[in-house]
Amino acid sequence: MVTLDYHPTGRHFLAIPGPSPVPDRILRAMSLPTIDHRGPEFGELGLRVLRGMQKVFQTKQPVVIYPASGTGAWEAALANTLSPGDHVLMYETGHFAALWIKLANRLQLKTEVLGLPGIEGWRKGVQAQMIEERLKKDTKHEIKAVCVVHNETSTGVTSDIPAVRRAIDAAKHPALLLVDTISGLACADYRHDEWGADVSISGSQKGLMLPPGISFNAVSPKAIEASKAAKLPKSFWAWDEMIEMNKTGYFPYTPNTNLLYGLAEACDMVLDPQHGGLPAVFARHKRWGEGVRAAVKAWGLEIQCTDPSVYSPVLTGVMLPEGVDADAVRRLIYERFDLSLGMGLGKVKGRMFRIGHLGDCNDLTLMAALSGCEMGLKLSGVKLAGSGVQAAMDFFASHPAPAVMKKAA
Repeated sequence: MVTLDYHPTGRHFLAIPGPSPVPDRILRAMSLPTIDHRGPEFGELGLRVLRGMQKVFQTKQPVVIYPASGTGAWEAALANTLSPGDHVLMYETGHFAALWIKLANRLQLKTEVLGLPGIEGWRKGVQAQMIEERLKKDTKHEIKAVCVVHNETSTGVTSDIPAVRRAIDAAKHPALLLVDTISGLACADYRHDEWGADVSISGSQKGLMLPPGISFNAVSPKAIEASKAAKLPKSFWAWDEMIEMNKTGYFPYTPNTNLLYGLAEACDMVLDPQHGGLPAVFARHKRWGEGVRAAVKAWGLEIQCTDPSVYSPVLTGVMLPEGVDADAVRRLIYERFDLSLGMGLGKVKGRMFRIGHLGDCNDLTLMAALSGCEMGLKLSGVKLAGSGVQAAMDFFASHPAPAVMKKAA
């Protein structure tokens, strides 16, 4: 029988870019007794999390909450707005963008993929001018939606979503803008209303610091109008019944009650004005990313993202020299130091590993992760230019956090 928690001393260091470590506050909230999801107490809980998620998405429009992973929210966004055979323009920036494309194909949509060629296409953000140029050629407006990933979890790239919105507008094209911000939300600045997204997709297990199992669609009036004519089959994912019942805090089917307890606590944590609210969350992640990248540069290794203007505040991809098996390095680090790092996916499998710096972490947990990386790289025979641990310590010491969390975890 598999031992579920076999770490003999201390805590396992989870430094993957999601699922991220779950704070004790959220675990305690999730341990509350399950309540009647048709009773009056649940209605209050439902309204609380729905209003909280509007603030997190920075929207005044409906946010649909599903008891599903982010993949479910991908499907919901497409199924509610499109019809079989619809032409969809999808930009590939990494492995998760590619998986969304695969999902769209299985829904019998006509996908057209944009992106830069080869591995280099996975080292940069969305090139908005490519979208603009393609949409201008679509004079019959056959393209019904543009799909992009905000923060590509497989590469450590955060694309410029306002630039994509400007590109669509410059082309004077009516296509919907669908954005995956599964790993970006509550880590990197994301503004559903201001940036003109029609459907914003996210999940619970990244910046919101919950276990996997909840996902979201934030929807614009334009998207809701499109859903009235959309013909793709949907029942579980349908927005109409969900939005109507959500008005009183309830759901058309059994919701994930105890995860919603955790979600209410997560919203309290990231929105708390005493600790600076969302601006402080974004600043904290940006600072962590800068500290980790200082370490990678000191090691003399390449950061997977080659465009500093779109470095991710959520994770950093570390490219290893030719001939070094990144998965073997990760395995050694896991076995020797009880530290989990994200693996390279798709085109970069075996070429790199990913360090998550999101959610419930701090300077010292990141220093521990970087120490494990540095020891593991040396044990694997990777020649380093210098000490990344020292570089990160110098950065964090000379760039103090603007605010200290006052409430115990």
